[in-house]
Amino acid sequence: MGLKTAQYQAIMREYEKQQMKNHDTLKAHYKKVYETIPEYRSLDDSVSSLSLEHGKRLLEGDKTAVTDLKNKLTAIRLRKEELLTSAGFPSDYLDPVYLCKDCHDTGYIGNDKCHCFKQAIIDLLYEQSNLKGILEEENFEHFSLDLYSSNFVDQKSGRTAKEAAQNAYNAAKYFVSHFDKEFQNLFLLGDVGVGKTFLTNCIAKELIDQGFSVLYMSASGFFTSLANKAFGKDDGNADNIYDLIHTCDLLIIDDLGTEYTNKFVSSQFFTCINERLLSKRSTIISTNLSLDSLADLYTERSFSRITSNYTMIRLFGDDIRLAMKLKKR
Repeated sequence: MGLKTAQYQAIMREYEKQQMKNHDTLKAHYKKVYETIPEYRSLDDSVSSLSLEHGKRLLEGDKTAVTDLKNKLTAIRLRKEELLTSAGFPSDYLDPVYLCKDCHDTGYIGNDKCHCFKQAIIDLLYEQSNLKGILEEENFEHFSLDLYSSNFVDQKSGRTAKEAAQNAYNAAKYFVSHFDKEFQNLFLLGDVGVGKTFLTNCIAKELIDQGFSVLYMSASGFFTSLANKAFGKDDGNADNIYDLIHTCDLLIIDDLGTEYTNKFVSSQFFTCINERLLSKRSTIISTNLSLDSLADLYTERSFSRITSNYTMIRLFGDDIRLAMKLKKR
């Protein structure tokens, strides 16, 4: 799962296509205006001759040439605006056309990748992982509380599996509806097959559809990407992935605890979640492990940051994946 040179070039080709499309659109706008308002074209044509005329006057020592030219150009601009709106065209009809108004469809703002470029990278990663296909099935529309039992009772909380699922669903919907208003993080705990990944996919689908950048990573892939960056193992994607891990709107780390853990992993994990907390970028983490096991693996410091800044959601019950397969039959 990575961005290679060929894929980077493919993204840039899409920007070039968009720029050509923008050019053609603006050209068509001008053609329509010129056909509808002949005077508008005459005014445009007069600008170059005016500039040439006043340039000669300036060379001949006429000190009023610059001021005179500015006044005439202002009069032309105002007349053009009047003609455009009186003919029923929007006032910005002949402005440059951009799909992304921040980077003007170049992919970059200065030397930094634009948010639209980062989203294009994420889209590529999703295409490679087939996650987009998964999200067509795993979303809120297909979330069913009927898969959870009212007879399965958790001894610690006294709640049924269905009640826990309802609570998790409500928390997920709240997370989505308040995503751009309230900084939140979620931590999903539960045994294998109780619906943690399904719920994170529901959230991912909603936010992607709203235009937010969402990066999904398995825990093993997450730590491999951090290690590649730390140890200079650049396979063409290390810098891109590392940047996205820290800057995407939502980072999803799935199945924490399934990766090999050492001091480096623990340190990188704390650094990442801490930096995202400081920059107020949301994170969702899911795990099959207990809180005590996590504290042993990732140090009390990381454990403290999570318990203090994440909403804990616990799912339990029977393996619903089998129930889902049976339901589709």
